[in-house]
Amino acid sequence: MNGKKDVLDNVPFFHGTKAELKIGDLLEPQHLSNYQDKKSNYIYFTATLDAAKWGAELATSKSKERIYIVEPLGDFENDPNLTDKKFPGNPTRSYRSKLPLKIVAELSSWERHSDEEINHMLTSLKKLREQGKAVIYD
Repeated sequence: MNGKKDVLDNVPFFHGTKAELKIGDLLEPQHLSNYQDKKSNYIYFTATLDAAKWGAELATSKSKERIYIVEPLGDFENDPNLTDKKFPGNPTRSYRSKLPLKIVAELSSWERHSDEEINHMLTSLKKLREQGKAVIYD
């Protein structure tokens, strides 16, 4: 099912967000990004719980943080925003697809990063935005 190119993982995959979704719902591209004021051409996901936690914690909404287990419904690729631009080899095991992801479960409990870690990340991202370097190649 996966038309993967240099992809390390098969399952499980996670998507961190603040959107309230149900089992069976589809996450699709062309919706407002969790991180920028624009529609995203891709839907992003990861094979690591740590990266999914960051996704949930850094999403701009004031809603509850959630992590879903997702199933890609078609081809996907390494996320070039991380693999090519920041971390060669995809150590974050982050991916993106132009095709939907199906919600198969929600993690009922998980340990957040510390407030100190989150605040440090938010400060770092703010500095990148101010320098014009917080670009998502979408």
